[in-house]
Amino acid sequence: MISTTIPAPTIRLAGALRVAVGRLRRQLRDIADSDHLTPSQMSVLSRLEKDGAACASSLAAAERVRPQSMAATLTVLEQRGLIRRDPDPEDGRRQLIALTPAAREWVRGNRRAREEWLARALQERYTDAERRTIGEALALLDRLTSL
Repeated sequence: MISTTIPAPTIRLAGALRVAVGRLRRQLRDIADSDHLTPSQMSVLSRLEKDGAACASSLAAAERVRPQSMAATLTVLEQRGLIRRDPDPEDGRRQLIALTPAAREWVRGNRRAREEWLARALQERYTDAERRTIGEALALLDRLTSL
């Protein structure tokens, strides 16, 4: 429930921002060659590419899912040859999950495709002044997400 102390224009702005961000996320997801992966599977691959190898429990915590859900996600990714499991050198009872070289290239290629689409759209649809305004707004949005 939204507090009644928040002015109506701010509430409308919040709703419009949520819708715009949702549309952008869907558009970027459509640009990506998902190869029929779920958003959860793609998120795990992106996290492994960005952060490096991790144990399943750490991935579950980072993705805010139950360990059982992460196990199911990892099983699919392993069956598709996108991850490998290596013994943890610090704890032989655990396994570290890492991307295969093919998966690493796939993740990077998808990221590149989304960024190229977005850069092209920004270049074609906005003036220099509007792109500067978007850059300024991003700095403000960054503050919102770093709470």
